[in-house]
Amino acid sequence: MTMAYTNSKLVAYTKLSPNHSGQRTHSIDRITPHCVVGQCTAEGLGDWFARTSTQASSNYGIDRDGRVGLYVEEKNRSWCSSSNANDQRAVTIECASDTSEPYAFRDAVYQKLVTLCVDICRRNGKDKLIWFGDKDKTLDYTPKPGEMVLTVHRWFANKSCPGNWMYARMGDLAQRVTAQLGNGAPDNSPAKGTQASSLKELSEADAIRKVSALFTADQKKSGILASVSLAQFILESGYGKSELAQNANNVFGMKKSLSGNTWGGSSWDGKSVYTKKTKEQNSDGSYVMVTADFRKYPCIEDSIADHSAYLLGAVNGSKPRYAGLKECTDYKKAVQIIKDGGYATSLTYVQKLCSIIERWELTQYDAVPGESTVEWYRVRKAWADSKSQKGAFKELPNAKKCADENPGYSVFDNNGKAVYTGKGTASPLPFLARVSIDDLNIRRGPGTDYSRTGQYTGKGVFTIVEVRNGQGSSSGWGRLKSGAGWISLDYAARV
Repeated sequence: MTMAYTNSKLVAYTKLSPNHSGQRTHSIDRITPHCVVGQCTAEGLGDWFARTSTQASSNYGIDRDGRVGLYVEEKNRSWCSSSNANDQRAVTIECASDTSEPYAFRDAVYQKLVTLCVDICRRNGKDKLIWFGDKDKTLDYTPKPGEMVLTVHRWFANKSCPGNWMYARMGDLAQRVTAQLGNGAPDNSPAKGTQASSLKELSEADAIRKVSALFTADQKKSGILASVSLAQFILESGYGKSELAQNANNVFGMKKSLSGNTWGGSSWDGKSVYTKKTKEQNSDGSYVMVTADFRKYPCIEDSIADHSAYLLGAVNGSKPRYAGLKECTDYKKAVQIIKDGGYATSLTYVQKLCSIIERWELTQYDAVPGESTVEWYRVRKAWADSKSQKGAFKELPNAKKCADENPGYSVFDNNGKAVYTGKGTASPLPFLARVSIDDLNIRRGPGTDYSRTGQYTGKGVFTIVEVRNGQGSSSGWGRLKSGAGWISLDYAARV
């Protein structure tokens, strides 16, 4: 029986690729999201797929602004997932992403992916999108007439695709799409350029910056160290029923199962609060009750606004629970005060909070009231690679000098933005570089704005004869002696 295939009306740009196998041999019952590994435009992705030398394509693409491109009509099999069997039955979608793991999507991209999947399911007569999270179970499963199944590229090739950011959200994608298919909910994607309102849609570093930005000057004047309040807030993100509790744990690596406590609304001192019974006992044998108003709020803005006030205002009877916390200037002492106040019974609680503070360098937010925050310039291979840091400088010229003396390093500001990339050619050429991954792309030029050759280095030691700065790599791009092209030195260690 011939299927009546259609294409999505969400398409904003069309450039059909010659890279496909003609009409499908299987009806559509799968959707396979991919990461582009680049914040591309719909036009740029179309140009890349239009080249026969690319030897790749996808049915759709979602660019960095959430615009949908059509490159292979749904009736045809794209070349996208390294699997003929999968691509014959899947609608494949390339999504603009960051250029390094976890290959995060912008919020506009993720929201459009949800909307596009809803549209694909509806036009193909499906009312449920399924994510099993298991390769063997998925590939052995025969979908029922109304079911669509999610698959991923990493199951068919030695790749990270769709990246750990999207892989962690496949279940969420399935739930959102199924919910909209069930109630006919309209597309609620935010307008172009808007920021994610939920921590769930952010990378870890972005989430830190979002939460720290909410720690206002008034809260700093309250007398609590921003680093301590933020770290405690992050640690608490795996608990409760608020948006923060339900979503931020996906960002910060918390597990809901760690909670072990049930929080519920109650009344205390004439107002509604959230309470928890701890494992500690008062002298009369009753259990200590901790109040945490910040847990009840539906959004992170209200939660963080109330959090420092809670730490300073919590009482045990008529006495402050965390006496000495106000105006304490040593984060280790402040964390110990919180522990001693009965907040947690875990013997490692202090170490956990201090680890969070140190990992995310939260002390940078401990600005003295009335003074501006010090701008630090950190020299690293990549912002996320804190272990590679060579130093932190108050003067930008000193940071630039350090970066120049360490090929492959860049200068980052307080927000993690690269403000300068060192002169990679400062080291002797040629040199040997060891690649430890199987699928390092070889590009036609020094940057992700150059097309891939379609070849990979594989694991091994390679000779680099030239180094240049370029888009998508903080360590620079190295030209292979073989003439095959350029590789990102973010994934290569000098030998």
